[in-house]
Amino acid sequence: MANPESTEGEDYTARLKRLELPLWKRVLDVQAPYRWNVRRLFGDREVLDVGCGIGRCLAHLAPRGVGVDHNRSSVETCRERGLTAFTTDEFAATEYATPGRFRGLLAAHLVEHMPRPEAVKILSGYVDYLSDDARLVLICPQERGYASDTTHVEFTDFDALGDVAHQLGFKETRRQSFPLPRFAGKAFTYNEFVLVADRVN
Repeated sequence: MANPESTEGEDYTARLKRLELPLWKRVLDVQAPYRWNVRRLFGDREVLDVGCGIGRCLAHLAPRGVGVDHNRSSVETCRERGLTAFTTDEFAATEYATPGRFRGLLAAHLVEHMPRPEAVKILSGYVDYLSDDARLVLICPQERGYASDTTHVEFTDFDALGDVAHQLGFKETRRQSFPLPRFAGKAFTYNEFVLVADRVN
């Protein structure tokens, strides 16, 4: 396996910003369906967004979202946008790091950036901050989206996401190919695997 580019430095933050720049994306509000879907899945829950990047999904969750990311530059971008975000080193010392605080955990475009055991290890570090009725939403790109980013490490489909959820103590409740049917993922960069799971008590 080739060594992927890093997601930790300023270069990666700059790449994420460049992807937002095209005028057509802003004029057409291409994030509208994704914003609608994330809000629908979580409702009025307060959500911890792990691997929040520059805040795309975190903005969808506002004002009930708190983000965590290992990339300090990306976290700074979130803050510049008026979002609540912390580096992974900072989070444990914040007022938000209390047991049972969050009723939702989102990991969007995180799991595919590392081997699955590492993703489980990272996400398990946040489970104690979740309530007993917490909802987990895992989102990963399908084939075309996976191939579009050299920082991706392991292709992660519904079954793989279901395994992550199970290892974290959640029961899968829904699988969704979004925004288009599953076959579109081989051609459309922004088609996603969305897996929803609820905490097992």
